[in-house]
Amino acid sequence: MTFPELPNLHALAILLLTGVALLLFSRDRIPLESSSLMILVILTLGLTLFPFQSGGEQKLSAVALFSGFGHQALVAVCALMVAGQGLVRTGALEPLGRILSRLWGRWPQLSLLLTLVLAAVLSAFVNNTPIVVLLLPILVSVAIRTGRSPSSVLMPMGLATLLGGMGTTIGTSTNLLVVSVAADMGLKEIGMFDFLLPAAVAGALGIFYLWAIAPRLLPQRETPMSNISPRIFSAELSINEENPLVGETLATAIKRTDGGLKVERIRRGNNNFLMPIPDVVLRAGDRLLVNDTPQNLKEFEQILETALYSGDHRVDEDHPLQAQDQQIAEVVVVRGS
Repeated sequence: MTFPELPNLHALAILLLTGVALLLFSRDRIPLESSSLMILVILTLGLTLFPFQSGGEQKLSAVALFSGFGHQALVAVCALMVAGQGLVRTGALEPLGRILSRLWGRWPQLSLLLTLVLAAVLSAFVNNTPIVVLLLPILVSVAIRTGRSPSSVLMPMGLATLLGGMGTTIGTSTNLLVVSVAADMGLKEIGMFDFLLPAAVAGALGIFYLWAIAPRLLPQRETPMSNISPRIFSAELSINEENPLVGETLATAIKRTDGGLKVERIRRGNNNFLMPIPDVVLRAGDRLLVNDTPQNLKEFEQILETALYSGDHRVDEDHPLQAQDQQIAEVVVVRGS
């Protein structure tokens, strides 16, 4: 009976260091940055003092270790993460989110299917994180309004992003790494869509399961936010001279928000207030007094191309929205948040 050869000392050291790294990462008291830097320093010192040699030739040194940070697979993963974060910061995917939010109120089952398909398709080209960030607040809000368990829609959505990542070579970091290693070994280069067909077949079956079967198998947990009413804020939407609403009626502005805009009064000048009659013609300098949630107010600001004001100050990081019954709470930010 032939036994496999035991790992060499370098392999055993790497296995031991991997265990130490996992232990450090699990400790909340030690910052992830400190743990990562410590592991990197140990690797550098170890390969500098004891470079890995095989057959009398040096195979791996500290220089080769750092050259790995320039590997095309790692650069591609980092680039995709940057692109995904850019989508989150710029709000480029928010129009899709608004469309899905409106559809959920009319056709919940069809909307769930469209959400799963959208999550899968987008995750085939960008990192999963921005997709989840986009859909998470929409699905939680829908679950609260419809009385459904959030897990029955959030878990299928998360798994759909994993299915979509199988479709292309850039869908996941694992795909990128495998394709890059295969190219380094001299194998035939794998194109971006070479395994799209089998992935699409498996993904279609998986999405059907997540849509028709998975929500029925998941436990119906009651969310603690189900009995909490949304916070309502008072703000003003200011119309400047270049706004396309100048010369249009209030009904036109309401139509652009799909009927979501509820105007309390129209402030014209310093002390003149008009009733929100649909036929009122809007002028430059008018301010629409609105009471709504912060999310809706920001959405109205973008759709109507207006400026959002709270009192005499424009709403920004220095002058946030304030509710009439504002409360003070203490929030603890844990490590790794």
